[in-house]
Amino acid sequence: MRRAEEFEELRPLLFSIAYRILGSVSEAEDAVQETWLRWDDSPVTPTSTKAFLSAVVTRISIDVLRSARVRRAEYVGPWFPEPLMADPYQDPERSAELADSLSMAALLLLERLSPLERAVFVLREVFAFRFAEIASAVGRSEAACRRLAVRARRHMDEGRPRFDADRKEREELAERFFDAFREGDVDALRELLAADVHMVGDSGGKAPQWARGIVGAGNVARLLAAIVPPFVRIGGVVEPHRVNGRPGAILRDRDGRVLNTLALDVLDGQIQTIRSVINPDKLCHVGPVADARAVLRETWQARRGVDRPEERPAP
Repeated sequence: MRRAEEFEELRPLLFSIAYRILGSVSEAEDAVQETWLRWDDSPVTPTSTKAFLSAVVTRISIDVLRSARVRRAEYVGPWFPEPLMADPYQDPERSAELADSLSMAALLLLERLSPLERAVFVLREVFAFRFAEIASAVGRSEAACRRLAVRARRHMDEGRPRFDADRKEREELAERFFDAFREGDVDALRELLAADVHMVGDSGGKAPQWARGIVGAGNVARLLAAIVPPFVRIGGVVEPHRVNGRPGAILRDRDGRVLNTLALDVLDGQIQTIRSVINPDKLCHVGPVADARAVLRETWQARRGVDRPEERPAP
């Protein structure tokens, strides 16, 4: 098999490793491309191409993460991973680990780890690499990698997110939620939300923000009921879609451009967290991006037009 063919066969795995280390689709894609360039120029013929390329993409991702952490410390407002619509890598034997590690909650928890801890945890706990392979990837001894794995696992276990195990039940609850969401049914929304539900958004200071976060079923339900129906009236679309392996949606303007994504955490039959990514820089890989400020302005005009007909803008 030629090198290009070998690489393309392993590309989904390499992207999935890089994305979990970096939390960024664009940076993960760049890391994979850099891996290819190094592989194409390398005179080495490794015993295991998978282990060799996984090590290269891991080292690149660690270097990128170290510089990214400085930028994230100066980020405006909450920082969330770039939303991923579908994981290109599938492994039936690791399906549970792959799904859990992809959620927004898990990726945010990984942010607490050092770059080395994060890389070791991803390679060991998510992809089941041997410690000898991990040691080669991160440039540490096997003993050091075992210690890093123990520390990382302890930190993750302390805050490990819990989710409802039944995917069908999660999807059915999300369907009911988005029906009530479009209709602005406050009572139906409140029934589906946990009492202490938290809704928070990542705008990076580049788009309208839900303040610093909205807490409580009543507050979240009233906010959604106020904004979403007029958004739908002006042609906005709420498109249910799995986001980072969990129930969610893509919101689009009337021309199909992406406004934001929503990801839901579901536990005990209720929605515990709603995370919105509206930073346009984090949505380019999903599709053409809408002008969020213009859409919000038109949405509020539509709402005022219904609430106070005398204020309806002239055609």
